[in-house]
Amino acid sequence: MSRTVIDLDDEALDAAAIELGTTTKRDTVNTALREVADRNRRARAWAELQQLTVDGGLDLDLLADKKRYRP
Repeated sequence: MSRTVIDLDDEALDAAAIELGTTTKRDTVNTALREVADRNRRARAWAELQQLTVDGGLDLDLLADKKRYRP
């Protein structure tokens, strides 16, 4: 883990700590960084799934109609 000295917006840090349920600055910053990376990874996966559907690689109608499932 690296050590970096930075200026932080104390109000934003406090608000993030409340939202994240963290109690220290270190935990708040590290959790926020992980949350952003995870959220962006999920957004990319969702966009890829949408494109797969548009390209015909995933038939949502088939998934919606359980009678059309293979036995």
